[in-house]
Amino acid sequence: MADEGALSNPAMTIGRRELLRFGFAAAAAATVLHPEESHALMKAPPRQLTFVNLHTGEQVRAAYWAQGRYLREGMREINRLMRDHRNGAVHPIDPRLMDVLFHLQHRVGARGPIQVVSGYRSPQTNALLQESDPDGVATHSYHMEGKAVDIRLPGMPLRTLHKAALSLRAGGVGYYPSSNFVHVDVGPLRRW
Repeated sequence: MADEGALSNPAMTIGRRELLRFGFAAAAAATVLHPEESHALMKAPPRQLTFVNLHTGEQVRAAYWAQGRYLREGMREINRLMRDHRNGAVHPIDPRLMDVLFHLQHRVGARGPIQVVSGYRSPQTNALLQESDPDGVATHSYHMEGKAVDIRLPGMPLRTLHKAALSLRAGGVGYYPSSNFVHVDVGPLRRW
């Protein structure tokens, strides 16, 4: 096979430093925007989300993105609302997860607040939940990294929300009809 020959030929092997240099250069090139794209980002309307934490009853309406950047204060409010309600631990929520929720809410045309069943989970809480439900709770859950949320939308059939989340192809999507929520994360693309 051609691939095996390239890998075994020292002249064809890319060293770690070259690979890293190439990766950093590719990432930098990907982030350079054409002037029109940059202008469009600056003119795009702010992104705002409204949440209610079903365990604490707290509500937050936060602008989390504007003029091409994530807003620190909005993300701070979201981090607090999505804290581990069992022990109060706050962890940064991945802003890409907010983008997924923003697009999901627009995809289904929902206007009410996003109901948060579970946001961030501390390792202690995740271990406790995993112990009581080994098949239903991942040992290395994306909830522990602030990259996952379990949600529902008022008045929205769960099946509709699930299909819309899958259609975004933005990460993992889990369907839990018996617990009345959909899991959304910004990990690898997968479904269950």
